[in-house]
Amino acid sequence: MTAERLVFDIQQYLQNKKRIVVAIDGMSAAGKSSFSAMLKSSFGSKQCNVIHMDHFFLRPEQRTSERLNTPGGNVDFERFLLEVAKPLTTGKSFSYKPFCCKTQSLKEPVVIPPRPLVIIEGVYSTSPEIVKQFKYDITVFMQVDEATQHIRLKKRNPGLYERFVNEWIPMESKYFKTYNILEKCDYLIEDINAIDEME
Repeated sequence: MTAERLVFDIQQYLQNKKRIVVAIDGMSAAGKSSFSAMLKSSFGSKQCNVIHMDHFFLRPEQRTSERLNTPGGNVDFERFLLEVAKPLTTGKSFSYKPFCCKTQSLKEPVVIPPRPLVIIEGVYSTSPEIVKQFKYDITVFMQVDEATQHIRLKKRNPGLYERFVNEWIPMESKYFKTYNILEKCDYLIEDINAIDEME
């Protein structure tokens, strides 16, 4: 699967629907955020919204051992369903409060106006807890080889690299394996360089 093919398929969807919602799940450092930004640029900022699952990580008081030991449990899917998924079905503007990792608290609300293309990007975006209540039009899984993943993580977040290796990557791997996330997604993009095809 290439980025160009996905863009074409999204265009085809938009010819028949007023709005489509695309989920981009996948491995850390696979390029989900960059890919989403490229899609937004390709379709135009006035035609596309991007919502990040990072904005729905658990707040400190929610991080119980039981919750964190549940595959995919370290994302606040309850708040995502309430503040994003449910409002998306209305076709109207809505707002949600992004979680800030630096302050470990919720920021001021951001307003999401109605637009034809909505991209939900980030690991856990296709969690069973979400998809059993909200149907995406397209789901994408982004994959990267382990060596490249580690190189990117060291470069992007050197201070957090050890936490990625020892904590976050094992958690997301458990989630992928438990729920067969890759196999359930409609599209697989394995090579991050495919993004260059859109430039």
